Parts: sequence; structure tokens; C-alpha cells
Amino acid sequence: MTQRPRTDVFRPEIRRFAFELPARTESVARARRLAEERLILWGCDPEIRDTVTLIVSELVTNAVVHTASGHVVCELREGEEQLRIAVRDEGGAGDPLIRDCGEEERGRGLVLVDSLCSAWGAERTGHGTARVVWAELAHGMGEPC
Repeated sequence: MTQRPRTDVFRPEIRRFAFELPARTESVARARRLAEERLILWGCDPEIRDTVTLIVSELVTNAVVHTASGHVVCELREGEEQLRIAVRDEGGAGDPLIRDCGEEERGRGLVLVDSLCSAWGAERTGHGTARVVWAELAHGMGEPC
């Protein structure tokens, strides 16, 4: 009997890391550190680590400042084509929007996220007012991990 070659579909490895923190301002720095430590373990270049930690910082800050959440959950997921950062909060009055901040220092977080990412958005999770704000970095926008 002859052996036939396998015709299985190749499934790329997906790496995933998630953590939950209290929705307090001091959690932003902790979220940055946790994200950076994981990206180091995954072998990501410093450039992509810097970009991802900035995005994590902005999304977690928005969840802490603009919602009445008791906790936030951050997830990093790397697939073949992109790295996705998602932050789940317990919801707020409105959805996140890019706004014109003029000369103000505050309020530029989503402008940064929009300029650094290939895509970003927000979705309700179906559990009360909870939502996920996500951002994606295509591997062509930085070095892959």
C-alpha cells in the first residue's frame, strides 16, 4: 500500500495572552509592562513592542477614564497576518470616537491609535453595556514577532 501525501490545511499558530486589571489609573503602567513582557517572550522586535505598548496604554487609559468599569481585560493575539490588541471594559455612555482636540494634550489617544494601526474599532459584547475596543497591526506595519 502506498502512502498518500497529507493534504491537511496548514493552520498557523495563534499566540494569545490576556490579563485582567482593576480599572484604576495605576493599572495603565501595569498593562504596559505585562504587554511588553509577553512580547519579549514571543520574540518581538523592540519597534513593534514600543508600538503595541503605546496602543495598550491608550486603550486601557480610555477604558479607565471614560467608563465606569471596575476592571478591564486586555488581550494580545498574534496570528499569521496581524497582531490584535483588545481591551474589554464594562461600558460607558457612548462609543469611542476620534475627536478634534485642538492644542489640548488630552484626548489624542485614538488619534494615535488610528495613525499606528491598520484598523481599530469598538463592539458591544452582548453582556449589558460591556464593550471591546480593539486595534490591529498588520505584520507589514512593523516587524512580525
